[in-house]
Amino acid sequence: MPIPAEEGRGTSQAPEQSMISFRGVGKSFGEHQVLRDLDLDVGAGEKVSIIGPSGSGKTTILRLLMTLEQPDSGVIEVDGDPLWNGQGSGSRSDSKATTLVRRKIGMVFQHFNLFPHMTVLRNVTEAPIHVLGMSRDAAEERARELLGMVGLDKHVSHKPGQLSGGQQQRVAIARAMAMRPKVMLFDEVTSALDPELIGEVLGVIRELAHSTAMTMLLVTHEMRFAEEISDRVLMFDAGSVVEAGPPSVIFHTPENERTKRFLSAVLQQEGP
Repeated sequence: MPIPAEEGRGTSQAPEQSMISFRGVGKSFGEHQVLRDLDLDVGAGEKVSIIGPSGSGKTTILRLLMTLEQPDSGVIEVDGDPLWNGQGSGSRSDSKATTLVRRKIGMVFQHFNLFPHMTVLRNVTEAPIHVLGMSRDAAEERARELLGMVGLDKHVSHKPGQLSGGQQQRVAIARAMAMRPKVMLFDEVTSALDPELIGEVLGVIRELAHSTAMTMLLVTHEMRFAEEISDRVLMFDAGSVVEAGPPSVIFHTPENERTKRFLSAVLQQEGP
């Protein structure tokens, strides 16, 4: 099913305006510093993959954007509005403003996080009804459209426990899309799936990447997929971006030695 027209990407040219901005962002957990004075911009409509070893700070970026973690320093803006204002440790903009900014962001987690007692349809409609104030009829119409998009229109009455892992992850994507976000975050969304189910989830994300105007930030270990769908790839190590560029450069002619070692190890594991 095609993406609704209102979400069409419209142009393949690189966007000029910034949708996500990090300025001097630092974050530590105890004595472990996971982000070091991070400066990062992601353009409106840009598809950016973040790669790097475990513990390098990749997921922390997404969790800061979701306000699941607080930065120790720095400023984070989304669509020109402050999410964290840098006034002291963990200072965010006022709570009402933060809520409005947060609504622009959707996230798909590793472990689905669906409500097990609710049907697929209710999982997708609850937030639009209670957060966006949509009528139930409008929310259900939107949910059925999105579930059709991810190939689950015949499973609206099922509970999550009746679905495969890949199907549950596709419900999670539809649920995030139902909030009409400007930014979608994906955190290693295939890492909890059996190998034979990975392709169906990547297929949905591929369609979103190629057919929507949403800004997308993906933390992934699927290197070939990242190469295919990304406008830009960021290589993270020890809390910093050590190399950034188009996938054709990062995956084929990287300059940084840490990038070369990481990709050599990961691509060897992926095989031909």
